Amino acid sequence: MSSADPRERTEPARPVEPPVQPGLVDCARELAEGRATSAGLVAAALARIEASRPTLNAFRQLRTEAALAEAAEADRRLAAGERLPLLGVPVAVKDDTDVAGMPTYFGCDGALPPATADSEAVRRLRAAGAVIVGKTNSCELGQWAFTEGPAFGITRNPWNTEHTPGGSSGGSAAAVAAGLVPAALGSDGAGSIRIPAAWTHLVGIKPQRGRISVHPHSDAFQGLTVNGPLARTVADAALLLDAAAGAHPRDHHRPPAVDASAAARRDPGRLRIGVSLRPPPTLTRNAPHPEVLRAVTALAETLARLGHDVEEARPRYGLIGLSFVPRATAGIAELAALHPEPALLDPRTRSALRTGTRLGGRIVRAARAREVRQHARIGAFFEAARGGSGHGYDVLLTPTTAAPPPRVGAFDRLSAWRTDLAMTSACPYAWPWNVLGWPGVNVPAGFTHDGLPLGAQLLGPSRSETRLISLAAQLEAELRWHEHRPPVRQDRAP
Repeated sequence: MSSADPRERTEPARPVEPPVQPGLVDCARELAEGRATSAGLVAAALARIEASRPTLNAFRQLRTEAALAEAAEADRRLAAGERLPLLGVPVAVKDDTDVAGMPTYFGCDGALPPATADSEAVRRLRAAGAVIVGKTNSCELGQWAFTEGPAFGITRNPWNTEHTPGGSSGGSAAAVAAGLVPAALGSDGAGSIRIPAAWTHLVGIKPQRGRISVHPHSDAFQGLTVNGPLARTVADAALLLDAAAGAHPRDHHRPPAVDASAAARRDPGRLRIGVSLRPPPTLTRNAPHPEVLRAVTALAETLARLGHDVEEARPRYGLIGLSFVPRATAGIAELAALHPEPALLDPRTRSALRTGTRLGGRIVRAARAREVRQHARIGAFFEAARGGSGHGYDVLLTPTTAAPPPRVGAFDRLSAWRTDLAMTSACPYAWPWNVLGWPGVNVPAGFTHDGLPLGAQLLGPSRSETRLISLAAQLEAELRWHEHRPPVRQDRAP
C-alpha cells in the first residue's frame, strides 16, 4: 500500500454495543436442549479469538483443528443422548497448565517440548465434556500483576486497551471479559486470579488449597498456588469449579468435596462481615486509591442493606510477609531452573531465581512451618470470641487491589526490586490468603469515573468456599454486574 492509501489511516476507536455471548451455564443448557451445537459454539469462539488478536492478544496457543474435531465428536455424543456437565462447551486454560501435545510456556520465550499428558485439572475438564480451545497468556512464571512479555507481546484489557487486564491470569481474564470464551481456568499464587478478575469486571474464585489439583506439580510454588475459575457470573464460575475440582492420587492436599453450583443457588443466611480497608503490612505504605475505597465502601453498604451485620474490622496478619517471600521466590527458582534456555528469561526472573536459591532449603521450611501459627492467629478472626460471648466474623471483605488497572507498559524497564515494590503497592491485599491456603472470591465492585473496573474480595477461613459463593451470588442478584459488558472497539491495535 502507498502512504496515501486510505486503508492505512488510523481512526479513533468507536465503541459499539457488544453482542451478548452466552455464559457457561447457558452454553451447557443450550447444548443439552439441542438449541446449539458444539461445532457452532467452538467455531464461533475460535473466530472471535482470531479477530481479537490484534487488539487483546489474550491467547498464546490455539487448538483449532483438535478443538473442532472434539466439538464434532461432542455433537455426536449429544445426539446419542449422552449428557455431561460441560459436554461440547468451549473453555480456555492458562499457559501454565499442561495440555497434551502443547508446550507449557508459562509466559516464557524459547523452544519448549510439548506436554506428554494433560494436567489433572484439564483431564477433569475433558471428563466433564469441555472442549479446550486454547491456552491464554500469562506473564513469565506468573510473577506480576500484568500480562506482558517479549515472548508474546502485550495482553490488553477489553474495557480499555490502553490498560492491563492484570496478571498473571490476564489472558484468561481478557478472554472471558471480552466474551471470547464463556469461562476460563486461571491460577492464583498471590492474587493471580482475583487481581485480573477485579480489573476486568469478573468473578474469580481462588479455592481452598487442593480443591483443584495442580498436578503434575505436587505443591505448586511451595503451596502458594492454586487453580481456579474466571467467569462473568457466580453460577458460571461455580460450574467450572465443580468440573475441574478433585485430587490426583499423588496430591498432598485433599479437602472434602463441595457442590459449588448448589451453593450459588442457596441463600447465605445472615452473616457477620468484617470490612478491612487497611492493607496487610508490606514494605510500601501507599494508601488505597480513593475510588477503590469508595467502591468497596459502597459494596459494604449493599451487604448491610441485604441484612448482614457489617462492621469495620482489623484482622491480625502479623509478619505474614516473612513467610510469603521465601516461598514465592523459591517457587520461581524451581521453575526457572528447568528452563532449557535461561538466557531468554527476563532479567527480573533471573534475579528472583538467585534470591529463591539463597532463600531455599532451611529458610523455606521454616516459613512453611509458621503456617500453623498463622492459621491460629488469623483464624481467630473467624472464631467465637473467648469467654463464650459474641462470635467471630463469617466473612472478611477487603479491596482486591489498592489501585485501578495500570496502563500497559507501566512496569517496563523497572528493576526486579522496583517491579516488586510497584506490584506490592498496587496489589497488597490478595497474597496473605495464598500463604494460608484459604479460599477467596473476587466480585465486581463497580468502575472508576473513567470506566475502569474495580473489585472486592470476600475472604473466609479454611474450606469456606460454599459460604463465599452463596454470598457472592446474593450480591450478583442485587447488583447484576454481569449485565455490564466492555465495548467492542472497531479499530486497529493501539
